[in-house]
Amino acid sequence: MTEDTPTQAADAATTTPVAGAAQPSRRSLLAYAGAGLAVGAAAAGGAAAVTRGSGSADGALANAALTGAAVPFHGAHQAGIATPVQDRLHFAAFDVKTKDRAELVQLLKDWTRAAERMTAGLPVGEGAFGGLPEAPPDDTGEALGLKPSRLTLTIGFGPSLFAKGRFGLEGQRPAALVDLELFPGDNLDPARSGGDICVQACADDPQVAVHAIRQLARIGFGKTAMRWSQLGFGKTSSTTPEEQTPRNMMGFKDGTRNISGTDTTALDQHVWAAAKDGSAWMAGGSYLVARRIRMNIEIWDRTPLQEQEDIFGRDKAEGAPVGKSKERDEPFLPAMKPEAHVRLAHPDTTGGAMMLRRGYSFTDGTDGLGRLDAGLFFLAYQRDVHKGFVPVQRNLARADVLNEYIQHVGSAIFAVPPGVRDKDDWWGRTLFA
Repeated sequence: MTEDTPTQAADAATTTPVAGAAQPSRRSLLAYAGAGLAVGAAAAGGAAAVTRGSGSADGALANAALTGAAVPFHGAHQAGIATPVQDRLHFAAFDVKTKDRAELVQLLKDWTRAAERMTAGLPVGEGAFGGLPEAPPDDTGEALGLKPSRLTLTIGFGPSLFAKGRFGLEGQRPAALVDLELFPGDNLDPARSGGDICVQACADDPQVAVHAIRQLARIGFGKTAMRWSQLGFGKTSSTTPEEQTPRNMMGFKDGTRNISGTDTTALDQHVWAAAKDGSAWMAGGSYLVARRIRMNIEIWDRTPLQEQEDIFGRDKAEGAPVGKSKERDEPFLPAMKPEAHVRLAHPDTTGGAMMLRRGYSFTDGTDGLGRLDAGLFFLAYQRDVHKGFVPVQRNLARADVLNEYIQHVGSAIFAVPPGVRDKDDWWGRTLFA
């Protein structure tokens, strides 16, 4: 949980006109009785996005938040990384069950074609009805009548996919795809960690995101099995600084230092992998660290306000760093307590580490002891995990006083390949070619 870690943001979606806005999709021709953005979309940032001009590509994507329009699927980078952050998440990690490389490749092609349709607001294949009565439909139908809701689908490959004797990929494993160390304080559940393949579905309508993961799981049945999944709400960071900074479950603004999605120079430096990094197939991709961070809500809620602010190094109302008056004022680290979260996560204390964050809050019922199972599902993209997440987490795990109130209970890392260039391209082509 790196509240003050600087992040970068941009991708092809910020420079490409929005698809589907000028011409209605097959699904959008259906009645919109069930349509609409998730509750709170406008309040949590959708309304603020209209401050950008509607005549620009940025303005088109901002308007997409209000209209439920589609985010382009094709591009040099996968959508869902530096794309303006949507309100809802369904993240899933899969284990690959097939031992046949050709079968895995075909699955990735099938998944790509399904993702193209779903992100455009279209049903998978021939749809949920109208086909042979004797055969199951190609789509399960729960998203019929709903708008695309800025759905993005982003895929990544875990270290286990590159294991020797599986698919002949052991020589292709990037050096940046590290096996994360066990940090002090970690209490990782193997059932909520790892995975051969991940898919991140983000949308402004939770049903659209859940539908997308369900379709991929259905298509992969017998060849993949879902290892674990996580639903998320209330984005905890934004790639569009014009929006109001969202708050985490502790009530503090989170992700203040996210940088504009138009800052392509910083993005190239800190987020997108390059061929010169040592794995040419990853050029245009990134590396994702996912961490499920449980918050001890009940203890936190009984902590005095001044102590809460000292723990973070920011005030709760404005989000201003200690000794400053505005949220985006540059922090003066010596004014903070040595163990303050912001101070320990700042690049001045982590060797300049920078990541792009797309985290979400979660609540998953209770823990059986009457306590809320809630916290942060941390998602961070970076060019090199050795220079991004690892040094930051080492610093935080060593001394962050916030550790008294949180615990990392799930962990995974994935190599996220470059984008799908056109209708003939597919997820992972550069790896398997």
